[in-house]
Amino acid sequence: MARLSLEKLQEEISASSNVLLIQDLDGVCMPLVRDPLTRALPADYIEAVRRLGHRFRVLTNGEHSGSRGVNRLVERALGPERDPAGEGLYLPGLAAGGVQSQSQHGAISHPGVSESELAFLAAVPGQLKAGVQAMAERLRPSSSAAVLEPLSQAAVLDNQLSPTLNLNVLFAGLQLEPAEQRRLQEASQELLEGLEEQAKEQGLGDSFFLHLAPNLGSQDGKEQLKWASPEHCGTSDFQFMLRGAVKEAGLLVLLNQHIARQTGHAPLGDDFNVRTAPRNAEGLLALAQEAIAPDQVPTLIGIADTITSEPRVEGTQVRWSRGGSDRGFLTLLQEIGRAFGTPNRVVLVDSSDGELDRPSLLDPELKGLSDPEDPLQLDVLVPGGPATYVEWFNGMARNVF
Repeated sequence: MARLSLEKLQEEISASSNVLLIQDLDGVCMPLVRDPLTRALPADYIEAVRRLGHRFRVLTNGEHSGSRGVNRLVERALGPERDPAGEGLYLPGLAAGGVQSQSQHGAISHPGVSESELAFLAAVPGQLKAGVQAMAERLRPSSSAAVLEPLSQAAVLDNQLSPTLNLNVLFAGLQLEPAEQRRLQEASQELLEGLEEQAKEQGLGDSFFLHLAPNLGSQDGKEQLKWASPEHCGTSDFQFMLRGAVKEAGLLVLLNQHIARQTGHAPLGDDFNVRTAPRNAEGLLALAQEAIAPDQVPTLIGIADTITSEPRVEGTQVRWSRGGSDRGFLTLLQEIGRAFGTPNRVVLVDSSDGELDRPSLLDPELKGLSDPEDPLQLDVLVPGGPATYVEWFNGMARNVF
């Protein structure tokens, strides 16, 4: 497949009168790390985002607010003498898979989320901490509490809308072999599925789901765990998320908002959000085709890093398990382009050079990421990772807009 360079992509962006860049964060504009508290955003990247204005929105499974939120990274990068809210320097767009919306001035809302759901989520981090402490003790019974407790605490991300168990700190801190990593993955899945059962007992059975990152796609509505191996650690993030909070629904929300900014009319309605959106990609695409006029659709540029593809043998045939937290929204973005005749582009950034085990774009066959039959077309590859992407992004914002 013929691919574009970043330079050619910039030419296409500059030639478009109506463009919207939708970008993931971790692994794209900053390297992947085991502990989110150690992340850093470049100040010039934040300034470039503001320069793009309505042409740019983030779409992330992380969160804007909270001690581990991206807003803290913005504030740290700019320093105490700057006021990101007043200057409009927060990153605008959707977080927590789409249920946390933020303006560039830091105004945050949670469309479609109920008080009972927020109350249930508030109790989840405490249960995760107790569960992960027990798992660590089983894996390393001879280790002292002074060693295990800090690791267990660091593994639980107490996000308001997407409490997360991040196994990377445990993989590294406990020096787990692949077989031990798989045991920890299995126990983590059981722990989070137990929370889903608790929610059902409280009348919130349709409120939450377990998001695995990276994953191998979904089967019967359940994301498939990518087991650890000697080559890659597999699924490391177990996120307890609000149902409907998936990036493909978030993509349609951002498209609806963009058209409203451009025309003064939201074709999907002013209150359209990921909780009210169709629950599958086919429904989302059908809704877009039904409600949106072709001349209102911008050129969409999707920028992300997390897709997976693994072979599985079924008899004499090889089939592919495809997943990754960015695959859904990138695929829908591609399909919207085909349906509306817009030259949408999919950009994949190499996140393998961070602290986490990820397949690399330097592999010419893109093993672990794509496959010869993959319906997702990767238009632009960025093998240089976040540093290369940010350098290009800053130059594009400066020279085009």
